[in-house]
Amino acid sequence: MKSQDFGERNLTMLVDFYEITMANGYLEQGVGDRIAVFDMFFRKIPDGAGFALLAGLEQLIDYLNNLKFTAEDIEYLRGRGIFCEEFLRYLEDFHFECDVWSIPEGTPIFPNEPVVIVRGPIIQAQLIETMTLLTINHQSLIATKANRIVRAAQGRGISEFGSRRAQSFDAAILGARASYIGGCTGTACVISDRLFGVPAVGTMAHSWVQMFDTEYEAFKKYAEIYPDNCVVLVDTYNVLKSGVPNAIKMFDEVLTPKGFRPKGIRIDSGDIAYLSKKARIMLDEAGYPDVTICASNSLDEYIIRDLLLQGAKVDSFGVGENLITSKSDPVFGGVYKLVAIQDKDGGYIPKIKVSESIEKITNPDFKTLYRFYNKANGQAIADCVALYDEEIDENEPYTIFDPVATWKKKTLKNYTVRKLMVPIFTKGKLVYQCPPLQEVRDYCEKQVDLLWDEVKRFEYPHRYYVDLSDKLWKIKNEMLSQYNFE
Repeated sequence: MKSQDFGERNLTMLVDFYEITMANGYLEQGVGDRIAVFDMFFRKIPDGAGFALLAGLEQLIDYLNNLKFTAEDIEYLRGRGIFCEEFLRYLEDFHFECDVWSIPEGTPIFPNEPVVIVRGPIIQAQLIETMTLLTINHQSLIATKANRIVRAAQGRGISEFGSRRAQSFDAAILGARASYIGGCTGTACVISDRLFGVPAVGTMAHSWVQMFDTEYEAFKKYAEIYPDNCVVLVDTYNVLKSGVPNAIKMFDEVLTPKGFRPKGIRIDSGDIAYLSKKARIMLDEAGYPDVTICASNSLDEYIIRDLLLQGAKVDSFGVGENLITSKSDPVFGGVYKLVAIQDKDGGYIPKIKVSESIEKITNPDFKTLYRFYNKANGQAIADCVALYDEEIDENEPYTIFDPVATWKKKTLKNYTVRKLMVPIFTKGKLVYQCPPLQEVRDYCEKQVDLLWDEVKRFEYPHRYYVDLSDKLWKIKNEMLSQYNFE
């Protein structure tokens, strides 16, 4: 979403208060310009899935490219009475100076690997924490859920129908964008079409049918207005005894005589499997085998999968609240952690967060990320988190290992390797051009196809390995040894 939309909102102050207090404190302590490195990563894939999808980068870029503290912002902070004037003057003249790297939108991502890296003055890198997390967490969540639903449909189209159930208008608009990245074919949300080019779809609601004296009249009037895009809702009264027969009658008497072919019917309630099979027979016998059946009504990936297993004759699905809110697992738990501080010589001092919860121990130091692919079939093998200056020569064997169960090793020989992190900002200047949304969607589909089917299954997926390079693993273990207080 571009900053000029919705009244030219300035979101610079969308921060957690501790980011402001720490930034002021860094300045007062004389370390505000100290170069720090932060990683954004996540620990758990929603729905127990085998992978997630990265989305929201374009909105993060827009935010970072328009950072500006207004006079009203400064006066608000001055009114709190706890910030020094030097800090307030700093914010008045704020210019973003950080380096930012990210995995491209639409890329499959996995726990405990950096998906966004920020390097720059600590005072600035700290201030952008909330929006970095907010933009990537939300859209990654919805893109991931959408992709699960799309895969469950086995090639049948999925339209996002959830705007009215989303948590706020931003969630509806950006959720539609994310769902398109994840593979949906369209959205009911018109503004998402205008802003991002997500195809807006939809025809009628039950109120249209109820507005007229008879169901047939409602269908007839709609067909007269939209003869070349006629999809009618057939469950207002009775799908099989009223809705489908009236639809067929309208097809025969209104559309076909004028040379138009009807497009479809939609069923929004009842036993979708049973009703769709009966409706298909009725449409075929009436000479309309090409008329499609769309189903909606509180669907998700599991219901869609079950419907198809039951032989439902559904050509496309409209999915609402379970998609736009990721209702089954509505939190994408991305975090933003300090991992390194630059020393006086330009090197890096690694930093680590230690916890009694093993999953909360961070991977220290300034890093990058590689993905290995099987050269024979192109399938993704594993990811490797390495130090920022490590290079991997795909002409040489490379041994990967589980960073916890270190005895699990594999030496790769016939492979290709790709560095996933791409530069987005260099010293505060945007150096990345966001691809068109359709291109992101196509890229996403291709990248998901490179994952093994075992990683993509819904129940108990195979764990895709994210390993540490030998150098990084040794740094981490040496640091953990230093913090052993027994």
